[in-house]
Amino acid sequence: MWSVADLFADQVSDPAASSMDHRPLADRLRPQTLSEYVGQRHLLADDKPLGGLAARRQIHSMLLWGPPGTGKTTLAKLLAAEAGCEWISLSAVLSGVKEIRAAVALAEQHLAQNRRTVLFVDEVHRFNKSQQDAFLPHVEAGTVTFIGATTENPSFEVNAALLSRARVYVLKSLDEDALMQVISRGLQLLDKSMSQPACQQLIALADGDARRLLNILEIAAQLAEQEILPNTLAAASGEQLRRFDKGGDIFYEQISALHKSVRGSAPDAALYWFCRMLDGGADPRYVGRRLLRMASEDIGNADPRALQLTESALATFERLGSPEGELALAQAVLYMASVPKSDAAYAAFKEAMAFVRQTPSYDVPMHLRNAPTNLMQQMGYGQGYRHAHNEALADVGAYAAGENYFPDELQPTTFYHPAAAGLESKIRDRLAALTVADKDAGQT
Repeated sequence: MWSVADLFADQVSDPAASSMDHRPLADRLRPQTLSEYVGQRHLLADDKPLGGLAARRQIHSMLLWGPPGTGKTTLAKLLAAEAGCEWISLSAVLSGVKEIRAAVALAEQHLAQNRRTVLFVDEVHRFNKSQQDAFLPHVEAGTVTFIGATTENPSFEVNAALLSRARVYVLKSLDEDALMQVISRGLQLLDKSMSQPACQQLIALADGDARRLLNILEIAAQLAEQEILPNTLAAASGEQLRRFDKGGDIFYEQISALHKSVRGSAPDAALYWFCRMLDGGADPRYVGRRLLRMASEDIGNADPRALQLTESALATFERLGSPEGELALAQAVLYMASVPKSDAAYAAFKEAMAFVRQTPSYDVPMHLRNAPTNLMQQMGYGQGYRHAHNEALADVGAYAAGENYFPDELQPTTFYHPAAAGLESKIRDRLAALTVADKDAGQT
């Protein structure tokens, strides 16, 4: 998004003059041509889709999806300029159907003069369904070329009808080389210097976001005399957190990575994602609740202690708070990622729920009903019930072999298939022995 080249030589050669420009540094450094744009080479190289598009001075409706500070707005504007199109910009935060209609009316005027129009919508995921639908007829008619920018997954946040009419391009966080170019250009414009360690610190603070980088750099330049030092950057960044959009894509992507690392018995990776989430500002309580789910879903009866340990870790966190209590959660993460895994309980639950929803609500058999009153006893409640402790078998313990605990209308059905892992392997062996006992007792 940013150029290390001398894009604005008159500004750079005269720092005093540049200081009179009160626009934010990020805006002052915004590139004017695609050749000045830094990053996103997977889209803009000559043999890539947008690179070829620009070379042919063509443009089509698209959605630009990527994290903040990756150049979505700038790229859209430059593509429109390369294609010779008029530019109309809307913000989904500030605009509604009224503004959309006004933009379309202006685009129609342009079309009457044989001029194409790019209608750019920032944060398009914030528009509701009816607002997104308002674009459709004008996109289909060719009145506008639609470009939407979003930090959220278009598959979930953009209407299917609009999504089908626009190609999705994914923008990536800027890598270290690209961010170094941004720093070089910023220092040139600000007439400041910075050591390599300070550059690395600034890159770490930016976390792939060029806009954040330039904001910190601009504040640091105001605090520094000539050279921007690491302590100056620390003062400028304040409590800067890494990019972590609570409730957004990055949030759920990292939760998914944590969950899959635990399931895959990769304790080091699980700990990494856990720390990434804490470092980004995730609520440890929420992470703890997700760990409880993992304990049941992916470990289950292979090691029931996982659920107990996670519950204790959450209780410890509530007692100690942050950051001391986070260690207990980390302990739970490492334990769960290390122990045997089984999703048998999870699978059994899903299968049983599906079975229940597909079958009638049969009555509880009379012999399984409790009979706390004389009337209920007279009505036959509990008659014929076999108490398991009174019929203990030598090999399996308390068990009424051949007894049926399902409704009379149903045959016994197996949902639970214990895994050959951890404690559950012993559970599997016992249930197998009970099955043999049932067959010996004549149960089908």
